[in-house]
Amino acid sequence: MLREPAEGTPPVIADAAALAEACAKIAGGSGAIAVDTERASGYRYWPKAYLVQLRREGAGSFLIDPIPLEGQLAPLAEVLNDAEWVLHAASQDLPCLAELDLHPKSLFDTELAGRLAGYERVALGTLVELLLGYQLEKGHSAADWSKRPLPVDWLNYAALDVELLIELREKLEADLAAQGKLEWAQQEFEAVRTAPPPAPRVEPWRRTSGVHKIRSARGLAAVRELWQARDELARKRDRAPSRILPDSAIINAVTADPKTVEQLQALPVFSGRVQRKYTASWLRHLQAARALPADQLPTPAQQTDGPPPVNRWSDKDPDAAARLSAARAALAAIAEDRRLPVENLLLPELVRRTCWRPPADLSEDAVAQVLRDAGARPWQVELTVAALSKALHATAAA
Repeated sequence: MLREPAEGTPPVIADAAALAEACAKIAGGSGAIAVDTERASGYRYWPKAYLVQLRREGAGSFLIDPIPLEGQLAPLAEVLNDAEWVLHAASQDLPCLAELDLHPKSLFDTELAGRLAGYERVALGTLVELLLGYQLEKGHSAADWSKRPLPVDWLNYAALDVELLIELREKLEADLAAQGKLEWAQQEFEAVRTAPPPAPRVEPWRRTSGVHKIRSARGLAAVRELWQARDELARKRDRAPSRILPDSAIINAVTADPKTVEQLQALPVFSGRVQRKYTASWLRHLQAARALPADQLPTPAQQTDGPPPVNRWSDKDPDAAARLSAARAALAAIAEDRRLPVENLLLPELVRRTCWRPPADLSEDAVAQVLRDAGARPWQVELTVAALSKALHATAAA
């Protein structure tokens, strides 16, 4: 079990002079740079990086605190932005690194590489143990990384996340090359690197856990009111929304429909010492939902331009259901033959949309264009277009 880095716990870099010295060492190293971040998503509203971990051959490991260095990271960008980065689950780290003006020239994602290489479990610790024979210390991934000072055992955990990434990259690259999948992986890595930020969610309050229990439009309006009030307070205080008011408390309040502060405070969570300061405010939002005109109430279900739930396809469009069944079977066979997760072969949402509303022209060329327009990579189109084109000809049995 590895509990600390081989070279000891790196010091936390928190001033410009120490950063300049670290950047000089990194620039003097060679090869790709292992990169990781630690966030405080369960504690803070904003998903910013509270620690950046780096390692490069010939330079060693570095722990950088970006909070006191805000606006002073240009020397780090000069070193990092012209190099290949090695990350595990890169899409989780790239957004908060981009906020620091740190952008990779190219990248290698060890989690994605593990998926494409056919490994069933691709957590960092699992792959390190399987391919390199080391066990990594676990236990601090969900910690409050905004805490200062950071405990030594947390720092060791963070440094170990990049300690073996370069070696893991080399093993996975060799594995992918042996399977003839390296070009596929490179296309996937580039798609991750260049992916635009996700579009803001439409009606994000509908993702409140337990909202399916609320059947009436008036009740949904109350969920929306409480969710929006909680979100505004969470933003102002930079606290995770769940720490302001849990989803379960929102659903309980809407279900109970209290009319007085005393009735609200009698509910779980709202009776707590901290929550009692806010119950009058929560109650006002519940009252506002009751007073909304009918034309301002939310619809029972979110409006979407996508296909309906798959379990309704047989009733709404039996031929579409037949197309989807044929496509799923064909893609599953290809994925099994190539030792790939079927969701990495072709995004399930893309498959559903294509089967629900197929192009008028079902030729392979036309279907290939549909896939490319939706962002499928060349290797995915090459592997799937013939099978998908054939599946789109399927019809429901008479």
